[in-house]
Amino acid sequence: MSRPTTRSKNKRHRQVENDDTTTEILRKIHLTGEITDDDVNQLYMITKPVCQGCRVNTKDNPNCFCGLIPPPNGSRKAGLWQKMSDIIQALGPDPCKDLRASAYSPAGLTNLGATCYANSILQCLYMNKSFRQGVFSVEPDVLNRHPVLDQLARLFAQLHASKMAFIDSAPFIKTLELDNGVQQDSHEFLTLLFSLLERCLSDSQVSKARTIVQDLFRGSVSHVTTCSRCGKDSEASSKMEDFYELELNVKGLKTLEESLTDYLSVEELHGDNQYFCESCNIRVDASRSIKLRTLPDVLNFQLKRYDFLQKTTSKKKITSVFSFPGKLDMQGRLSKPSQVELIYDLSAVLIHKGTAANSGHYIAHIKDENTGQWWEFDDEHVSNLGHHPFGEGSSTSNTKSNRSDAVVHSSCTGGDGTANGNHLDSIQLQHEESSVGSHIEMFSSTDAYMLMYNLSSKKNGASTMEIEGDAVFLHDGISLPSHLCEEITNLNSSYVDACEQYKLKKKRELDHITERRQEVRSVLSEAPVHSVEEPFYWISTDWLRQWADNISPPVLDNTSIQCSHGKIPLSKAGSVKRLSSGAWTKCSKYNGGPTFAKGDHCLDCLIDVAHTVVCADSYRDRRKLMKEIADDVLLAKCKDGAYYVSKAWLQQWVKRKNLDAPCEADAGPTMSIRCPHGHLMPEQAAGAKRLLVPEKLWLFFYEDAITVKPDDSSGCSTFPSDSEECPECSNTLSEVACLEDSRREMKLKQRQNHEKLAMGKSIPLSSNCKYYLLPSSWLSKWRSYVTASSKHTSSMEPEILDGVINLLKCEKHSRLLERPPKVAYKRGSFFQKSSTTDRLTIITENDWKCFCEEWGGTEENGISAIIELCSSNDLAECCGGMRMCEQPLDLQNEVNNENESRQPVIRTCAEVFKHSETSKKL
Repeated sequence: MSRPTTRSKNKRHRQVENDDTTTEILRKIHLTGEITDDDVNQLYMITKPVCQGCRVNTKDNPNCFCGLIPPPNGSRKAGLWQKMSDIIQALGPDPCKDLRASAYSPAGLTNLGATCYANSILQCLYMNKSFRQGVFSVEPDVLNRHPVLDQLARLFAQLHASKMAFIDSAPFIKTLELDNGVQQDSHEFLTLLFSLLERCLSDSQVSKARTIVQDLFRGSVSHVTTCSRCGKDSEASSKMEDFYELELNVKGLKTLEESLTDYLSVEELHGDNQYFCESCNIRVDASRSIKLRTLPDVLNFQLKRYDFLQKTTSKKKITSVFSFPGKLDMQGRLSKPSQVELIYDLSAVLIHKGTAANSGHYIAHIKDENTGQWWEFDDEHVSNLGHHPFGEGSSTSNTKSNRSDAVVHSSCTGGDGTANGNHLDSIQLQHEESSVGSHIEMFSSTDAYMLMYNLSSKKNGASTMEIEGDAVFLHDGISLPSHLCEEITNLNSSYVDACEQYKLKKKRELDHITERRQEVRSVLSEAPVHSVEEPFYWISTDWLRQWADNISPPVLDNTSIQCSHGKIPLSKAGSVKRLSSGAWTKCSKYNGGPTFAKGDHCLDCLIDVAHTVVCADSYRDRRKLMKEIADDVLLAKCKDGAYYVSKAWLQQWVKRKNLDAPCEADAGPTMSIRCPHGHLMPEQAAGAKRLLVPEKLWLFFYEDAITVKPDDSSGCSTFPSDSEECPECSNTLSEVACLEDSRREMKLKQRQNHEKLAMGKSIPLSSNCKYYLLPSSWLSKWRSYVTASSKHTSSMEPEILDGVINLLKCEKHSRLLERPPKVAYKRGSFFQKSSTTDRLTIITENDWKCFCEEWGGTEENGISAIIELCSSNDLAECCGGMRMCEQPLDLQNEVNNENESRQPVIRTCAEVFKHSETSKKL
């Protein structure tokens, strides 16, 4: 710690030595009028050596070029020398980052706030090739008539063939008029979307498009009720109902097979729940069950993970582990055997992250029908999971006794394993043997919300897609209609053009930065001038710093270092640098100017500075002597006072450090003691304290004041010791003083009349005695007014009482608008309960009468109150228009030693609340 301290001291010593040398040279110039080359070299610090490696560019050395640029590995927060990454970021977002990784990578969808539920469903529908092809086959005129269908087709087209990594879903969301700030349920959204699409597609003449929703997603069930007596089914049992998803229970169940069994289980109807059989014509025991009649190509399972709690009337999410197979055989689940093999492959898993039922985040894991690879769709982010629905790294095989037992767990809420950014539970792979000896892969999840299975017979072979130039070439059997193809081609062309423009802009900017940095380093490396004899040029330090810092160099500007004679004044010696001829030649290409060469120092300004320095020394010496006299005046040691000055002004003048010349603060030594009439202000006036100073000190003050403000002499009016005070101001002050005395006497009298109220003490109350109610706010303001010690308290005066009291009454019924305060029984007396919420305060009748005399109130206008004791029964009988407060208080038999519980209550007097017909009705 000693080295920096010593170094700092040495620097200060050298600065003092330099200042002394400069002052001596300037005094010599002032006395002789001669200026030598050596004088100029020392004054302009030309002889100083070239600085080597100081951290901050010094102002007292024109040969120092350190600190203008950072060290080789350094950087700055802004300008030419900031980090390259920050410079690139300033160019704006890079559209190339939004480019798809490859033609085989699916695109994501933007999240507009809380639209993840819609994005997940849209991705599931798009990744179904049959549904996508059906949407693409809709005629343009049908799309024009149905905006939702049109925006869906456009969205699918961009997902299908756009070069962007994610697509803006805003047009589709806005067309549906969805609130993007409210999270909704994905299952409800899918149900409503199917219903809307069915209505829109019914206008299409293309059969494949018209019934695409029904063909892919619709199955049928029937609710069968069988009589246990005659064995016949009910008539309603033959009716089939459509379904687009099967809602399965999760609570208490572990696997999809168990949930399906539970869904199709037989319910026995007996007792109070018996069934009326039309054949038997009586109520009988029966059985009821759901029968699967037909199954769709895409089988959706909605897992009921939300349990309704009746006690709290809220939903709770079920986060238990639930297992489901990679292949699902549904042939045995149909009510009638099917000739077609019904093997379904797992195609999508909709996941709800979070533990709350009304919040969280939806993502989808979907299998590509062409490649068999799984992808995670998390709004804009799409990740490849390999050939496993939860990532390749999320499973391990354990073989035991010719059979492997495993379960794959995926959880959005945490775990030990990690796959593609999702936290997974301890993961294990499970295989079960089917009837034909094949292995069925099982997966488990705590957050799976919807499962989608595709019929295996509908699976297509692998295919690819390429996007080239202005055309879209597809190899998966799906082609875009011409109007969508043209639109996507234009979008891709615009996007590719934006990418190219950004690349060119980035390259030009980086090349410019590199070139500018090399130029700055080159100029600064040859800028120093190593001898006095060499030719050089003066340059503004501020311009040089801006030129070295800015990406776009400014025009050369030396006007800030130029004096009125067109040369370099001595006052700018700390604001200039000496540039070599070579460095100046490189800087001069930025035009501007003016040019200042080696001999362009201003001798006229130098002579003026020398004169100013000598005068400043003389002024400092003179001011120092005057300050000693002023100190004696303030200490009352001066006996020869002849002129008045403001005491406050003189105190401030003494505190100021020695100056080289008068400043603005030296004006106005008598301004505060001069009255508006131009005479001496009475000393009793505020801020008019004054002192007598000797004549020579006054002449010094007067001279400085006139120098600073020659056109304004009001601040330095002369007041000799025999000046008389202004009679008008004296009379005014006397009147004010009398008024203040009267006010103080009145306030003292009021404090004595209302001693307890002024001190804020509680007053004891007696039953059946008359008291009055005052607004607590008015009383608080009165208390502040009568206890204030300042002279100017007229603005604190409370309002007239009559007006305040009228505000407490209802104009229509003359009833009290505020609730009376509560009364407590304590130590044998009643007191008002102290509470910050009480807007009224109880005062005595004597206090009220005094207040009326003091603050313009009338006794008849007052709100009186009577404290009385009554039983709870009496209280219930008389709480009509007369009573305003009914706060029961158990006195625990302390009142009159009676067994009956008594309560203190406030009863408003009949003078205010009269028993008129109106009040009786109320």
